[in-house]
Amino acid sequence: MTLPSNIPSTGLTYRDAGVDIDAGNEVVERIKPLVKRTLRPEVLGGVGLFGGLFDLSSRYKEPVLVSGTDGVGTKLILAKQLNRHDSIGQDLVAMCVNDVLVQGAEPLFFLDYFATGKLDVETTVNVVGGIAKGCEIAGCALIGGETAEMPDMYPPGEYDLAGFTVGAVEKSKLIDSSKLVAGDVLIGIASSGPHSNGYSLVRKILQRAGNPLDLDLGGVTLADALMEPTRIYVKPVLDLLSRHEIHAMAHVTGGALVEKIIRVVPSPLGLDIDTSAWPLPPVFDWLQREGNVAREEMWRTFNCGVGFVLMVDPAAVAAIGADLDRMGLAHWQIGEVTPARDGERLRIV
Repeated sequence: MTLPSNIPSTGLTYRDAGVDIDAGNEVVERIKPLVKRTLRPEVLGGVGLFGGLFDLSSRYKEPVLVSGTDGVGTKLILAKQLNRHDSIGQDLVAMCVNDVLVQGAEPLFFLDYFATGKLDVETTVNVVGGIAKGCEIAGCALIGGETAEMPDMYPPGEYDLAGFTVGAVEKSKLIDSSKLVAGDVLIGIASSGPHSNGYSLVRKILQRAGNPLDLDLGGVTLADALMEPTRIYVKPVLDLLSRHEIHAMAHVTGGALVEKIIRVVPSPLGLDIDTSAWPLPPVFDWLQREGNVAREEMWRTFNCGVGFVLMVDPAAVAAIGADLDRMGLAHWQIGEVTPARDGERLRIV
């Protein structure tokens, strides 16, 4: 791609920094170094451009673009309560990039939308800094963003977040579950905590328990366990895809084990999931006990320690497991693909 001669092919603009110019120079200048670390060679920039530019021509032969958008839900309320705004941006990135990863796509770039009643510089810098960190972990460029002040929409101190990402995969390598067969094994990769789902129930349980946020859960406080940012699986899974054939994948978010994994399984097939195959992490154990949450509701609301699932040929399990061990990612064989039984497609035991 050739840009007009009056537009530089490299450079960092206000919009490249993930914040609109209206957010103010102080915010932009403070996050520029963070955002600059996320830029990739394919990013084309220019002062005053209204859109981010990304050149695919040198990287893919038959690129299929995969897009995703998401937010972080009511985890924002807990972040405000604890005055912890530095990791919520990583949650935002993770929710989007992990989704496009399911089709085998490499996330290329990310855009954020930050809406607030009145701009608070420190909060904005912390949030967007977390977004930049998440993009760096995922290997995608923070190519643009928008910050909006809307005092008629949001009371003082309130803000909301949304994110959008675009990834790409060679058409021949697109993962569409077409190779999935009965007998394939489910490998569950550990989550870092509740990630960004189930926080309406989390907050109700906290309120009922008297907000014991300093409670020790095996070396971390309850607050730390609940605010642990969502794990970004991009680089480990892309590494696995370069070495192994993976038939299908699932990102375990809202709907958790009950809805998200079965979504990628074609209708003639079903799943058996064995919940005794992995330990329930302490934060989920506390939520279940303190909230008196039924077992079925736990599986429907929380990831319960499994954040991403691979579905593979049994012959590949040992080699994939060895690679996950090398990467330091806890994992378990949590079930298998089965023929659907009399219309019953999912069994959780």
